[in-house]
Amino acid sequence: DCGHRDSKLEAPAEEDVWEILRQAPPSEYERIAFQHGVTDLRGMLKRLKGMKRDEKKSTAFQKKLQPAYQVNKGHKIRLTVELADPDAEVKWLKNGQEIQMSGSLGLISHVSLSFHLCPSLFLLVFASSRRGHTYGPFCSTEHTGPQPRTGITLTPRLHLPHLWKGEAEVATSAGSGRVRWAWLVPRTHTCTHASHTRTRVLSHAHVLSTGFPSTPAHARPGSPALPCPLEKKLEVYQSIADLTVGAKDQAVFKCEVSDENVRGVWLKNGKELVPDSRIKVSHIGRVHKLTIDDVTPADEADYSFVPEGFACNLSAKLHFMEVKIDFVPRQEPPKIHLDCPGRKPDTIVVVAGNKLRLDVPISGDPAPTVIWQKTMTQGKKVPAGPAPDAPGDAGASDEWVFEKKLLCETEGRVRVETTKDRSIFTVEGAEKEDEGVYTVTVKNPVGEDQVNLTVKVIDVPDPPAAPKISNVGEDSCTVQWEPPAYDGGQPILGYILERKKKKSYRWMRLNFDLLRDLQHEARRMIEGVVYEMRVYAVNAIGMSRPSPASQPFMPVGPPSEPTHLAVEDISDTTVSLKWRPPEREGAGGLDGYSVEYCQEGGSEWVAALQGLTERTSMLVKDLPTGARLLFRVRAHNVAGPGAPATTKEPVTVQEILQRPRLQLPRHLRQTIQRRVGEPVNLLIPFQGKPRPQVTWTKEGQPLAGEEVSIRNSPTDTILFIRAARRAHSGTYQVTLRIENMEDKATLVLQIVDKPSPPQDIRVTEAWGFNVALEWKPPQDDGNTEISGYTVQKADKKTMEWFTVLEHYRRTHCVVSELIIGNGYYFRVFSHNMVGPSDKAATTKEPVFIPRPGITYEPPDYKAMDFSEAPSFTHPLVNRSVIAGYNATLCCAVRGSPKPKISWLKNGLDLGGDARFRMFSKQGVLTLEIRKPCPYDGGVYVCRATNLQGEAQCECRLEVRVPQ
Repeated sequence: DCGHRDSKLEAPAEEDVWEILRQAPPSEYERIAFQHGVTDLRGMLKRLKGMKRDEKKSTAFQKKLQPAYQVNKGHKIRLTVELADPDAEVKWLKNGQEIQMSGSLGLISHVSLSFHLCPSLFLLVFASSRRGHTYGPFCSTEHTGPQPRTGITLTPRLHLPHLWKGEAEVATSAGSGRVRWAWLVPRTHTCTHASHTRTRVLSHAHVLSTGFPSTPAHARPGSPALPCPLEKKLEVYQSIADLTVGAKDQAVFKCEVSDENVRGVWLKNGKELVPDSRIKVSHIGRVHKLTIDDVTPADEADYSFVPEGFACNLSAKLHFMEVKIDFVPRQEPPKIHLDCPGRKPDTIVVVAGNKLRLDVPISGDPAPTVIWQKTMTQGKKVPAGPAPDAPGDAGASDEWVFEKKLLCETEGRVRVETTKDRSIFTVEGAEKEDEGVYTVTVKNPVGEDQVNLTVKVIDVPDPPAAPKISNVGEDSCTVQWEPPAYDGGQPILGYILERKKKKSYRWMRLNFDLLRDLQHEARRMIEGVVYEMRVYAVNAIGMSRPSPASQPFMPVGPPSEPTHLAVEDISDTTVSLKWRPPEREGAGGLDGYSVEYCQEGGSEWVAALQGLTERTSMLVKDLPTGARLLFRVRAHNVAGPGAPATTKEPVTVQEILQRPRLQLPRHLRQTIQRRVGEPVNLLIPFQGKPRPQVTWTKEGQPLAGEEVSIRNSPTDTILFIRAARRAHSGTYQVTLRIENMEDKATLVLQIVDKPSPPQDIRVTEAWGFNVALEWKPPQDDGNTEISGYTVQKADKKTMEWFTVLEHYRRTHCVVSELIIGNGYYFRVFSHNMVGPSDKAATTKEPVFIPRPGITYEPPDYKAMDFSEAPSFTHPLVNRSVIAGYNATLCCAVRGSPKPKISWLKNGLDLGGDARFRMFSKQGVLTLEIRKPCPYDGGVYVCRATNLQGEAQCECRLEVRVPQ
C-alpha cells in the first residue's frame, strides 16, 4: 500500500524532495510538500518514518550518551560522555534546564556524575570551550523503567523509599577537561577522579518527579522522538530564608506554596528530620513551618523542604551565633504597646464567621511571658492561650485552658502565636461564644503589664418566632410578630415578610422595603386557598434565617346580605318574616342567619333568637302590641356576619282584618282520582285575619268517621285519608268563615279499582283458519271507564296462553291463523286505568278447526330474469393530491350477478402491489394509495366484469410535491 501511494508522487522531483524532507524538521513537512506538489501526505509521512537519517558527526563529543536508558527504581545508573577537547566546559541539563547550584550544591570540574535517577529522567550535556560562552554540541539520554542495563547498579541506603545512595561516572578523552556538575537537591557528597574519569557520590539522592523533553530540532538525525508528558507545577509564594540565631533562641523556617494539600519532608544536611519536643513540624493550609526551640550549635546545618510529588526543593542555612556576654544585661520591665490601651476595655468588633486577629506589640528584657485570658460571664477568667512556658493551673475544673500543643502547633480554631516583640491571638471563624473581655498579661522578673480588650461578635439576628395571623378577610389578613430574642449585636433595621400556599414549596416575598413595624396587612390573596406566613429580621450585617411558618389560614370573606326580606304575617304579639339566601356565600359556606329588631328611631338592636337559624323564615314572638319595629337579617359564616338586610318600613305589631280566601291549587280543581288502598292528602292554602274557621262537608253532610281526618293550621287545611276505599268517592266542600265573611271550594274525589271480567263470552262462527268471538262488557267497571280488552288463545294440547289482541275496544273479534285440526280455548280480560281485571271470561268448550276437502294448487308464475350487465352509476373523477398523504379513488357500480372488480394503472394490474388497498361495499368501490409519490401519478382504470358484459371508467391522478 505504501508503494502504491509512492507511485502517485511526482517522479521528476522525487529524489530532491526526499532529500529536502529528510533534512527538514517535521514542522516544515507540510510547506515543503505544498511547494513540490506532493498530495499524498499520509504516504509521505509513512515513507519518511521508514527512512533512516544520517547521523551528524559531533566535533565536541567523541562518545555521546546513549539515546535511552532503562533501569529499575532504586538501582544505580552511570552516564558517560567522552569529549574531543579536554578543556571544553560541560553543562548538565535536566528536562531542558541547566542544573543550578543551591545551598551546599557546588559546581566542580569533573567528567562523571553519579546520582539517583527516578523513572523518565532526561539529561542533556553541553560541551564548549573554557573561554567561550556559546554552548553548541550536546548529547542527550532518556532514562525509563523497569529493565536495568548491564553495568548499572543502584544500592538503597536508608529505609525511606525516597532517600538513596548512588554513583555515576563520565569519562572524557583528556584528564584535564573541566566539567560542570549539578544535581537536583542538596546532598552530602564525595568526589574522586582519575586521569580521564571522575566520580561523584551522593549520599542521599531524593526521588523527584520528572518528565520527557522533546528532542531539540538540532539533535542528531535519526534520533527517536520522545514523548513529553506535562509536569506538575507548584508555585512558591514564600521560600525559606537563611537564619542566624543565638543560643537558646527559637529558629523558625517558614514557606508557603500554592497547593494546600501538598505534603513534604524537612531535611537536615540531606537527612530527614524527626520531630521531637524541641523540633516541631506543622502544616496549615499552604504554610509549612519548621520550629526549633532552644537552638544549640549542633543545629547549625543546611535545611531543606522537599514537596512530595514535585521536582523542586527549598533550602536555607541556619547559622549559630554564639554571643559571650561579659557584663550584666540591662533589665527592662514588660510593656504592651497599644494605641489606646487605657484601663477601660477597648471594644473590637468582628463579624461572625470572619477571622479575628489581635496583634499586640510587646517589649521587655528579659523577654516577657505572655498570658491570654478570657473573662467569662460568671466573673472567672479562663486562659485562652498561655505561652509555651507560661505557668497556669491546667487542671482546674472551672477554667478552660488552651493546651500548649494547640497553640504551639497552631492547630484548632483559636490559637496564640508569640514572638519576641509581639503576641498574636487568632480566632478562625468568630462565633458568638468568642465574645467577651480578653486580658493580655506580660510578665518578666522585672515587672508586669496588663491590658483588657473587649471583643464583640456581631452577626445576623436570630429568626423571629412564628408570626400570628388575625383579622382574616376575603383577600387580606393582619400578620403580627415579635422581635427576635437576639439582634446579632446590631439594631434591627426592619423585617421581610413571605407567604406561600400550604401545598406549595415556593415562598413569595411580600415587601421590598423593610417593614419597621411589628405587623403588616397582607393583601391580594385568593379566597378559599390555605396560606402560611414567615418573617425575616434584618440588621446591618444581613438577614436572619426564616422564622417558623405561621399556623395555616384561609382567607374567607363574609357572605352578602340576604335577599327578598319580607313580612309574611303580623299578629298582636308576633311577626313572621321570610327571606332568601344571599347571592354570594363565600368560600366559608353559610353557617346560618341571625334576626334582630329595634324600635323605630332607636339604635339598640335586640336579638330575636339566641344563636343562628338555618331556615329562611322565622316567627318573632313576644313583641309588644302596637310597637313600630324595624327588622334586619344577617348571614353568618366562619369569617363572621355579612351585611344586614333591613325592612324598608317599620312594622306595626297589630292584628290586621283580612277577608278569608281559599287558594285552591290547580290540580285540585279537576276530578281527583286515587286507587283503592292509596292515601289521600289534600292541602288547601288560605288567607284571612284573624284566623278563619274551616268546615268540611261531603255531599252536603258533615264528615264523620275515623277514616277521614281534617288538620287545620293558620295558613292551610288538610283532608287526609290513610287508605282510600270506593266509598270515599264523592263531592267534598270546604268552607272558610271569618265573622260574616266566608269562602267555599268544591272537590270531586274518585276512588278507582280494577274492573270485573267480561260477561257471556261465546264463539259465534268458525271457518277455515278463523274463529269469531263475542262477549259483553263487565258488570263493574272499577268506577272508571273501560279502556279496552285483551284476547288470548290456548291450544288444547299444551294449554299455553298466547295473546291475540291487546287494547281491543270492541266486544267482538275474529281470531285468525289457527291450525287446522287443533282445538282452542279463548279468554278475554277487561282493562281500565288501574289495570286488567283479576279474572278473565273463558270459553267453556274447545273450538275445533275442521280439515277442508279442497286441494290447494299454487298458481304458475313466470320466472323473471334479473341479470344485468355492469354499469358505473358514479364514475371516477380526476384528482390532484399532495405527495406523502394517503389518497383514495372512489366510484360506484351495479350489475347482476355481482361483477368482478380489477384496478389498473397505466394498463398494469394493481392487484399484487401492497401499497394499494381495494375495498368494495354495497357497490361502492374504493382504491386507497398509501403515501403516494410523483411516480404514482398517471391514468387509473376501474374495470367491472360479469357474465352479462364488462364496463370500465378511468381518471387521471396528479401527485404534487409540496413546496
